[in-house]
Amino acid sequence: MSRIVDTPAGPARVTWHVAAEARAVLALGHGAGGGIEAPDLQALADALPALGTTVALVEQPWRVAGKRVAPAPRTLDAAWTALWPALAERGLPVVAGGRSAGARVACRTARATGAHAVLALSFPLHPPGRPERSRLDELTGAGVPVLVVQGGRDPFGRPAEFPPGTELVEVPEADHGFAVPKRAGFSQAEALAAAVAAIAGWLDARTPEAGGGAG
Repeated sequence: MSRIVDTPAGPARVTWHVAAEARAVLALGHGAGGGIEAPDLQALADALPALGTTVALVEQPWRVAGKRVAPAPRTLDAAWTALWPALAERGLPVVAGGRSAGARVACRTARATGAHAVLALSFPLHPPGRPERSRLDELTGAGVPVLVVQGGRDPFGRPAEFPPGTELVEVPEADHGFAVPKRAGFSQAEALAAAVAAIAGWLDARTPEAGGGAG
């Protein structure tokens, strides 16, 4: 079920994967180099509705328009903030999230939107090989509980590079897209399934007070 939502940057698209008795909504944005077809976003959309979380996959206006290059962060943030009422209209707690650039958007806008929490998939802590260009302030400034899910070999920031106290789930051997090498000893599907299970547990702990009844 998809819906077009107007934003200052143009039309965005929200694709809903609805739980029969939802306790929360997880809104997921995509990265700068891909869309909602990313394997981790699709895995969450496939698995979480059966566990009580409605998933909303959000396509930023630049993707809807068929452009290849993402606009400036302020434009991404403005679009995300503008479409937030559509994400919150079900009256459920909304957890903001996304992968890579989408995770940055979720963190930067969490206070303004009133997000219940943030799920940061492959948070780009810094550009590859440039640890001095840290984006840690975006993560720590979210103002709400944040879960980081990070590949063990992510060149944008390995798990050990995050500061102590960061709530983090490592996807062993995985790169920025959560792809794992054949030598890992487990499959891509198994790696994603483990990450989804950890995320589901975190969501369950973060939204215990929400009642059922999503529409």
